[in-house]
Amino acid sequence: MPSLWKLGGLSWLQLAKRVWNEVQEDNVFGRAAELSYYFLLALVPFLIFLTSIIGFALGSGTGTRHTLFNYLARIMPPSAFQLIDTTMYEVSAASSGGKLSFGLLAALWAASNGLTAITDSLNQAYDLKESRPWWKQRLVSITLTMALSVLIIGALVLVVAGGKIAEWLAAHYGLGPVFPIAWKIIQWPVVFACMVLAFALIYYFAPDFREQAWKWLTPGAAIGVVLWLLVSLGFRVYLHFFNSYNATYGSLGAVIILMLWLYFSGAAVLIGGEVNSEIENAAAQKGEPEAKEKGEKAPDEKHGRVQAA
Repeated sequence: MPSLWKLGGLSWLQLAKRVWNEVQEDNVFGRAAELSYYFLLALVPFLIFLTSIIGFALGSGTGTRHTLFNYLARIMPPSAFQLIDTTMYEVSAASSGGKLSFGLLAALWAASNGLTAITDSLNQAYDLKESRPWWKQRLVSITLTMALSVLIIGALVLVVAGGKIAEWLAAHYGLGPVFPIAWKIIQWPVVFACMVLAFALIYYFAPDFREQAWKWLTPGAAIGVVLWLLVSLGFRVYLHFFNSYNATYGSLGAVIILMLWLYFSGAAVLIGGEVNSEIENAAAQKGEPEAKEKGEKAPDEKHGRVQAA
């Protein structure tokens, strides 16, 4: 199939109109509200799993876990981060290391519920009917959860130890003093690439396709990541100047803010999926043999279409 960056023969304006129509038809914002509920249930188990893996793989003295929460504090609304930080501290204080280690698999299982919910929503975006057995769908969700954990840890290692790695490479291979400085600049595009790769993995493995070409960078993944960053930072700015949730909801204000942030995050993931879906659907309608129309799990597989009620 030709590059998705050709937009299936559409202009950016045409694509935007089609995506907006599909967002309304597929009730993307309603689906995002469902995702926020599942994300809320999966967030703490995912952080428990992630911090446990960091402890096992890198040790407790590397500062990587501290860096993880520092970056969460930069992205998440302050009150929502404070709620998560307090919850994680209480869980850690109430459980010994052995209990947390024993509960690692349980945390992974619970964290994968968020990916299972994304799978259902992306199937809706592509008009696909789920046909995989439940165990296979769950296995995909667990594998994606582990893959996302590896990407997050990898990105954190680049940020935490990237400077020292660059200095070591410069000293041993004669790369000069400019290389460590250049690395400090390059590491941020690399971290962004890890985020795009995480979205690409979700869009490739989560929907119930039988044939799907792997793309390292798709318009949907790029737009999804940029949307997520924009809404996260925009929400932080809004709360800085106009936060009335604590006054309205009292002690529940932090929970409401957290769920709103998860809602916006879910919407960004689903809109990115709708972008890729519309591009491929447009390409198939123009006769591209390797492209799939809505509802097809493989090119020209008309019987995979979800029939309208």
